[in-house]
Amino acid sequence: MHPQGYATDAVQLQGMGYGGLPGQPGVVQHTAVNITRGQPVITEPPKDHIIWSLLCFLYSNPFCLGLAALIYSIKARDRKVAGDVDGARHYGSTARSLNIAATIIAAIGFLIFIITISVITAQAASHYSYNYRY
Repeated sequence: MHPQGYATDAVQLQGMGYGGLPGQPGVVQHTAVNITRGQPVITEPPKDHIIWSLLCFLYSNPFCLGLAALIYSIKARDRKVAGDVDGARHYGSTARSLNIAATIIAAIGFLIFIITISVITAQAASHYSYNYRY
């Protein structure tokens, strides 16, 4: 749990002890802090974005980006299980980028579809109303 070369010291917190009876030593809280030099301390496990990749694959798969994102998400999960945090972070980042691209392309396509249907409906309605007047 403690890195090699770093000693863990017990330091008493300021103030009185907690939970002790008068005349007896109280319970003392201790804190151990591990300091790493040159390496960032990462507390959050890498994300694999597997649910987002599945949704992009099933519902919106433009240019097979959803499939590619799903593959990278599975690779990220495999790397995380194997203990390769850097590899998992790399694959997870790639899956996230592919999911973003697939979501944006699908949203733009959906908006173009809605606009096209609206224009066609408006044109058809104006055409039919023109024919009924004359």
